[in-house]
Amino acid sequence: MKYGQEKINPYSQGGEKKEQVRAMFDGIAPTYDLLNHLLSFGTDRGWRRKSVDSLREFSPRSVLDLACGTGDFTFLVAQRLNPSEIIGCDLSEGMLQVANAKLARQDIPPGHRERISFVMGDALDLGFPDDRFDAVTIAYGVRNFQDLEAGLREMYRVLKNDGHLLIVELSTPQHFPMRQLFSLYSRFVMPAVGWLFSRDRKAYSYLPKTMEAFPQAETVYDILIRTGFSQVRFHRFTFGLCTMFLATK
Repeated sequence: MKYGQEKINPYSQGGEKKEQVRAMFDGIAPTYDLLNHLLSFGTDRGWRRKSVDSLREFSPRSVLDLACGTGDFTFLVAQRLNPSEIIGCDLSEGMLQVANAKLARQDIPPGHRERISFVMGDALDLGFPDDRFDAVTIAYGVRNFQDLEAGLREMYRVLKNDGHLLIVELSTPQHFPMRQLFSLYSRFVMPAVGWLFSRDRKAYSYLPKTMEAFPQAETVYDILIRTGFSQVRFHRFTFGLCTMFLATK
């Protein structure tokens, strides 16, 4: 089954979405962190912390952070969960270059830095064996998948039995007046600010379009169940601007 965001490409209708997404993130990598915090007025930091903390009760020792980007979520998992191993995986070489530069600057206790690594990879075709990780996390990445269900099946495959999947994704408010206000903000303010800092207006037009097209939480819940996950729950943050999903294999 195809979902609306899968049909939206950053730059044109020609070519694979995956390659366009890779090129987009390579281009905006240097300003990505700044714009994330700026466009969300800093609220994304709280969303990330609360989401990571939902995994604390499970104490995962091995974690795969997919679509890790510049590593912010990877580092947060390392700090708040203290796993013995965390691997950040991303399609974009440009984003991983920023992540590795940040790793070198992180204030990490001796012996802990070796627990964190970054690798290039495709979330729809992961180079890891079955039943490899205690937890898989992905923040603000699933709506960029060329095939959402294929990506979820791949996450399911690399999780151990009783392992946990954590998804954090931007979403659109459903109720007046936040829905109308967000529509104006995403269609006019986000592209303008994105162009000002990154010089890529299309990237910051693509991102809100995929937010609007991404299935609502109840539909994602059904998709996760259909993929094989159980104990699925979700929580909306800040009037529905962000949604967290937690599921068990």
